[in-house]
Parts: sequence; structure tokens; C-alpha cells
Amino acid sequence: MTVDQGTARAELGVIGGSGLYALLEQVTEVRVETPYGPPSDALFLGEVAGRRVAFLPRHGRGHKLPPHRINYRANLWALRSLGVRQVLGPCAVGGLRPEFGPGTLLVPDQFVDRTSGRVQTFYDGLPLAGGTVPEVVHVSMADPYCPAGRRAVLDAASGAAWEPVDGGVLVVIEGPRFSTRAESRWFTANGWSVVGMTGHPEAVLARELGLCYSSLALVTDHDAGVDAGEGVTHAEVLEVFAGNVDRLRTVLFKALEGLPTERDCPCSHALDGLTTGLPGV
Repeated sequence: MTVDQGTARAELGVIGGSGLYALLEQVTEVRVETPYGPPSDALFLGEVAGRRVAFLPRHGRGHKLPPHRINYRANLWALRSLGVRQVLGPCAVGGLRPEFGPGTLLVPDQFVDRTSGRVQTFYDGLPLAGGTVPEVVHVSMADPYCPAGRRAVLDAASGAAWEPVDGGVLVVIEGPRFSTRAESRWFTANGWSVVGMTGHPEAVLARELGLCYSSLALVTDHDAGVDAGEGVTHAEVLEVFAGNVDRLRTVLFKALEGLPTERDCPCSHALDGLTTGLPGV
């Protein structure tokens, strides 16, 4: 069923990663317009543990959008416009250490941006439709992920007998190509944990809208520079992700249930005292 954007509401959001396009069984499809163009797809609204959840396929149905062409601003804006204030962002990543093999679930506490050319702010000094120009705003990203969201994910994974890795650095590359061996070895030498293509600018844009954002990084392969790795293929990533979708779905459902109903985390106060100039923010 498709409903009008003006009547659809949700409090929690999930931006799905590669191969995760059917999170909710009974859903309402909502087409959302944003000042930044269309999001990756329609939003699918359903209920988890009595709470309204909006699911957005990051790459669109059928994995049509490569990471560098995703309209990240439209995606986050669309979720917020429906009332979403807490977002979980599962993603497929490569492991940069031998112990982080396929099937590892890592909940990062930091990221490093190695992308190029992606629009990564709402506050770019350019006018929106209607002529509104957002104020220049600088938000803190010292700790990019919501502590309450991370705790909900960690508890959910442990409760599902999938012992997660608590903390680590997600390095985000431009894609859509995978890393060279030299790049991968450099990432490892810097002490980074996993490598992916979509964690940035999602986390930054969520913070700029005062949203809570937490990542669930599912390792699908050893990256090219790891001694145990032979180089990764797209088919391998999708195969491993598909083999873990049921477990990931269980963790997501438990994490959504465990997210606080009242927010008082640092991200909920990210815009305190600031005048954004963005409508509704």
C-alpha cells in the first residue's frame, strides 16, 4: 500500500546495506520529496516491537545505485521529515585484520573519510527551493556514532549469540572499485579495522540534522592487503551478506526494540544553540 508523505510517520529508521531490501514483512510504501532531490527509493514503513520504523534501501531496490551516486542528503532528510530521530545503518565491509574474517559483526566507534567529491553537508551556502539559504553550521564529529545506539546494537548482537566487536575504525573509500593491496596495507598500518564505501557522509549528515546514527558493519571478506586475503569480488560480498541476512535482521529488530524512547545523548543536542536556517530543523 502506498500512502501520502504528509500522513506517514515513523520514529526509527534503518538505511539498509547491500542485499538487505526486505527488512519488514508488512509495510506501507511512502514516496518522499526532499529539497535535495529524490532519495534512493521509497521508504517502507512498518512496526517492530510496537514502534514505527522506516526502512530505506540505500542502493535502491535491485542495487541500482553505486556508493558514489547515492543521494545521501535526500536519504537522511526523507527519514527526518517522517519523524525519524534514531537511525541504524548496516553496511557490508572488508576486514583489515586477519581476526576480522567473513561473518564478523563490528560496531565502529570512529570512521576515517577517504572519499572524494561527495556532498557531505546541508550547510553549503547554497539556496534551497524557495530561496532559503541555510546558515553556516559546524557540528562536532569527535565521536561520530550515537553511544545509546551503539549500546543497543551491542546488546542485541550479544543476545542473539553473535558476539560483536565493540569499537573500531571504519575507513570509507569512494568506490565503486575495491582497494589495491597497497591501499589496504596502508589502512591496516594505520590501525584501522574495516573498510567500506557508504558510512560517510551518512553519519555526518545525520549529526547535522540532530539525528542519532549507529553503524553495524558486517565483514564479508578479507580486504586485499590482509595476508589471508586473495582479493575480493562483488559476487563474494553479496554471497556472504546474503548468508548473514537472517542473523543481521534478528540483531536489527532487537536493537530497534532496545533504542531509548527518550533521547538525551550528545547527538540529540548537536544543534543546541545553533540557528541552522533549514526548515523544520
